[in-house]
Amino acid sequence: MPATALTVPTALFGRRARRRWVHLILGGALAMPYVLVGSVIVGPLLGEDNVFGSLTSQLGAFAVGLPLAAVTALFPLTRPISVAAVRALCAVPADALADGPARSRQARGRTATWFTLHLGFGGIISGMSLALPPFATMLIALPFVAALRGSRAGMPEVFGDGWMLALSPVIGALSLVALAGCAAAAGGLLARWAPELLGPTPADRLAAAEQRAADLAVRNRLARELHDSVGHALSAVTLQASAARRVLDRDPEFVRDALAAIEETTRRTVGELDAVLGVLREGGESGGASGGDRASPTAPAPTLSTDLDGLLKRTRASGLRVKATVDLGPGGPDALPPMVSREAYRIVQESLSNALRHADHDAPVALRVALEGTDLEILAENPLPRTAPAPAPRPGGGHGLRGITDRARLLGGTVLTGPADGVWRVNVRLPLKGPA
Repeated sequence: MPATALTVPTALFGRRARRRWVHLILGGALAMPYVLVGSVIVGPLLGEDNVFGSLTSQLGAFAVGLPLAAVTALFPLTRPISVAAVRALCAVPADALADGPARSRQARGRTATWFTLHLGFGGIISGMSLALPPFATMLIALPFVAALRGSRAGMPEVFGDGWMLALSPVIGALSLVALAGCAAAAGGLLARWAPELLGPTPADRLAAAEQRAADLAVRNRLARELHDSVGHALSAVTLQASAARRVLDRDPEFVRDALAAIEETTRRTVGELDAVLGVLREGGESGGASGGDRASPTAPAPTLSTDLDGLLKRTRASGLRVKATVDLGPGGPDALPPMVSREAYRIVQESLSNALRHADHDAPVALRVALEGTDLEILAENPLPRTAPAPAPRPGGGHGLRGITDRARLLGGTVLTGPADGVWRVNVRLPLKGPA
């Protein structure tokens, strides 16, 4: 059988055509309230009590109702309702349609045009769907039912002739095919126009791009938090365990301190990890199962004022010799702005992590956290490794140093990293009042 012979019935009566037909019937149903309002206006103008008894009056009521539908379609929520119906019934790609209410004037105008076309085509196809099937059924049955030939149910006299009586089934079948063709054509037109009228406007695309940028910024910040907290913890725990193993038989006291530091580091890291992952949980839930029947507590983000001493203690327990100088004025860490204190803590943490990972195990680390005018300066220095050549200077450095750069840029600060005078130096200045 030729492919065309299969394509035409599918186009007229296939699943897609039937769903679009339902979409048109839905439009006709939505048009009825507006037609009723139009009949109230048209009736007195034409001097008719029963508007629906005359085809001219019905068309007049329909013509008056459509502009009313266009006005009501200007409400923003019309677009998401229309988009939901099109996605469900019109076989239009979902990404070709806009999400959310129509906010701009251009989007509301497009939506009003779509709504008017939907109700207009839907009203016509619905009227045809109500009138043609009974008429076609009567024509098909006319040659075979004598009672219909006797009354002809108001049909034209020509159907009483023998030749017309023989053709009436064919006319009835063609009427049904014509109805299916009109419905398929109207549904196809609406499906073709839907992306243009219900698709995203330039303002929608800009809003979507801004939302994606905001989501990406959140993801990047979560990546930095995970890298800094978990990376530092793994580095510290590895060195603490290694140091404890080396002196296990000679210095039990150091082993006990190292194990206590490992326990405290992992406990804090689990809390910080749960706090970061809480951002990703649906419904804003920040608690999570911790292996038993209790939820693990959510730890607040550490800052210089809450955990600088603990960070230094845990780092020293790993065997790293840290000489810290903290000069934050009379108010101390508590006087720092919360965001500066939080980001500065992560910068100090990452600087110490770099020293743990790359410096010699017996190398001293000099750390200075001090106020310099209106800036907070963080300076970390450790001797370059003896077993490897000095690394070349690079802006931003590796992943951890890139995180330091991102944090400083967030606050409008500056970062200098690289070898200088035989040491690896990380120098960060954060303004206490910046663009953050």
